[in-house]
Amino acid sequence: MKQQFHYATVTEAIEQLKKQGFTLDFNLEKNQLKAGEQAYSADEFEIVDLYRYEGASDPADEATVYALASKTGEKGILVSGYGTSADEASTETLKHLHYKYQQSKQ
Repeated sequence: MKQQFHYATVTEAIEQLKKQGFTLDFNLEKNQLKAGEQAYSADEFEIVDLYRYEGASDPADEATVYALASKTGEKGILVSGYGTSADEASTETLKHLHYKYQQSKQ
């Protein structure tokens, strides 16, 4: 699926994705996506779309907004900063999600 929208800000992307049913607010912890107390295996999810934002002058303002969905219908959003101090397992999980996303585009 081609990216069909471009949102000016991270906040706008999140608001619009929530309107499209991406209601879970994910945090990445090792190989799990957590939404509140609920934990999901990251392997169950695929990136539906992603949006990257670069800060005009401050690299700390850089972020990626991921729209994630599982085959069982759960949909949520993960926001990740560039170069964050994520643990190695979380970094590998994001790489795996990106790989599946790239394969689906081919």
